[in-house]
Amino acid sequence: MSTHSFRASLILLVAAMACQSEIDDKPAATVAPAAPVAPAAPAPVEPAAPAAEAAPAGQVERAAPESSKLEWVAGKVTKDHPGAFNSFTLEATVAEDQLRAVNATVDMSSVTSDAEKLTAHLLSPDFFDVAQFAQATFKSSAVEPIAGAAPGAANVTIRGEMTLHGVTKEVSVPATFAKVEAGGHSLMAEFTINRQDFGVKYAGKPDDLIKDNVLIKLSAALR
Repeated sequence: MSTHSFRASLILLVAAMACQSEIDDKPAATVAPAAPVAPAAPAPVEPAAPAAEAAPAGQVERAAPESSKLEWVAGKVTKDHPGAFNSFTLEATVAEDQLRAVNATVDMSSVTSDAEKLTAHLLSPDFFDVAQFAQATFKSSAVEPIAGAAPGAANVTIRGEMTLHGVTKEVSVPATFAKVEAGGHSLMAEFTINRQDFGVKYAGKPDDLIKDNVLIKLSAALR
């Protein structure tokens, strides 16, 4: 085989490998700047009357650690790297078997990957900078049903503020919420986020660049 033919075959092989990614064709989170914080209203001159107590929004269910997962998949030109966050909390407010709100906190130091060297690198300032940004959080502002959702498909859109790497954005993600026979509910979500939106900009090696989109996979058993 000539040198030219070898190089052409190598380019084709790399291109083919680049197309084989679990990240491809997955729904992307909608990301927008976080809403500005409104200035505090001046205190009234006269004491205000006590506000009426709001009706309960629903019951709070929590993700069971032993049966819930928060996984991720990141890709380079040549291959995917799967991983997970092994320590996170998630609370969901549920009323009449309808999801009303979701709040989550992730311990970023609990990140794992398929390679020990990569895991250590993810903790560094090149990626999550865990020493400075120990947690990632999500706080929902609205949960909207998806009309006509097929059985097993995403049936709600969850909108809220996500803070990652010290950057807060408003995101909307598709999710599947369902009642389970054993009691409680399940919350499943699979979507991509663009790491550049949150200031995670490490490019990777010149001959093996890292993709911007990262796949997030949540499977939560709520009790």
